[in-house]
Formats: sequence, C-alpha cells, structure tokens
Amino acid sequence: MVPGDKSARLRNLDRTGQDRSGIVLTKEKSYLLESRLLPLARKRGMASLDELVAAIRNKRDARLISAVTEAMTTNESSFFRDIRPFDIFRKVVLPEMLESRAAKRGIRIWCAACSTGQEPYSLAICLREEAAKLTGWRTEIIGTDLSTEVLEKAKVGLYSQFEVQRGMPIQLLMKYFSQVNETWQISPQIRAMVRFRPLNLLESFSGLGMFDIVFCRNVLIYFDNPTKKAVLEKIARIMPADGKLFLGGAETVIGVTKAFRPVSGQRGLYEITAKDAQ
Repeated sequence: MVPGDKSARLRNLDRTGQDRSGIVLTKEKSYLLESRLLPLARKRGMASLDELVAAIRNKRDARLISAVTEAMTTNESSFFRDIRPFDIFRKVVLPEMLESRAAKRGIRIWCAACSTGQEPYSLAICLREEAAKLTGWRTEIIGTDLSTEVLEKAKVGLYSQFEVQRGMPIQLLMKYFSQVNETWQISPQIRAMVRFRPLNLLESFSGLGMFDIVFCRNVLIYFDNPTKKAVLEKIARIMPADGKLFLGGAETVIGVTKAFRPVSGQRGLYEITAKDAQ
C-alpha cells in the first residue's frame, strides 16, 4: 500500500472492524477511524496508521486486533437514555410480566451492547423502585458488550459528575449513589442486580439462556441489513412467545425481518411474531 493512500488505509481498518464486530462505518464517519486509532498506534510505538494496518493484515497479534475493534466501537451511553423506553418498561411491560409470570415469579432481562453499564443499572433502579411488587420474585439483568474495557468500568459502577448528570434524576442519584471524591459510585445493592459478560453480537447467543425482555438499543444502526436480520432472528430464538424487545428510536424491524413486529402505540417496543405469520 502506498503510504499516502488514505482511502485504502481506511478501508482496511474499516474491514477489520466489520469482520469482527459487524459495524459498518460510512464515509461520513471515516474520521472516527483516524481520531480513535492514531492514539492507539502511537501507544504501540507506531509512527502512522500505515504501520497499524500492516500489523493488522499480518493477523498475528490478536490483542492488537481486539484493541483496534474496541477503539472503533461507539460506547455512547447515559442513564435513562431517551427516557420513554424506561417509562414503557415501568408502565407497560413490567406490569404485563408481573401478571403473566405470576406462577414462576421470575424475569430475565438482557441489555445487549451495554457499554459502561448505564442502561442495565437504570433498569435495576426501575426494578428496585418497584420492590414492593417484586417481593419473592427472582429478577436477573445481564449486560453484554464486545468491549472488555467498558465492561470493567461497568462492573465498578463509578461515574463522573458529567455522566451522572446525563439523565439521572437528582432524587435517584442521592438514593442509589455515594460520592467518592469527584465521582459517584452506584450502590452495592444495585450493582448486585446486574451481571456483565463479554459477547460479540456476531457470535452465538446459546450460552445466555432465555430472556423475557431484551434491550438492544442504538446498536443495529451500525450494521448492514443482512447483519441486522441475523442478529434480530438470533434474539428471537432466545425469547418466549410473549417476550418484548426494545430498539432505539432510529431503528426498526420493518423491512429487515418478520421475526418481530411493532407493538401498537409503543414506539421502540417490539414483540415476537407468531410462527405461522413469519
């Protein structure tokens, strides 16, 4: 590769990210490759992205390839992000689950691509706020992400002032966090409600078990349609017939797969489509 061939260099880096994570970066977002990967190259003692590309093409350094993928992954998150899904969870989905699962008294929730943990912790707080209704119930929240680095931060549950200000109501901040110098740590009780584990959405979900509710928000927008279809259909296979799926506001199953259908009047909420209707 010609050292100055910027477009070819970016294509190689983009291909690495797509092969490993499914993420497709448009031309408009190519700046992310340079801004995120140049610091990584320099940290590795490389003078340019060309050296980084060469090292990746050799495919001998699994740690480097993993580091490149993590650097390219968008880890944007906040507490109670786009508040409406959490309102739907509390006011619509949870009451339905409490009624339909009264016999087994158990609910499992999966947060896919959970980043630094704000989404699963927000759900844990919602459940904690409904503790009186959940007495004797077994609730489990699993948060997964491709990036082991963000999962380590999620497990600790330590957030900056800026991070807790983004979406966390002050009354819940004071109730479920303790201040540690200039940061805030979520309470041990809330942390204990969530388990984190690494997972690539391109790989098998079979080891996760079944989930009543799945949050897979603001993830599919980075995939091409065949990858979206494959991920959604894998999710459908680990959900019961009355399971509920939350997607981001800019995402939809329409035109992608018939495994799910929108829930009428509840934007961003989807349900399993009957097998004979798929």
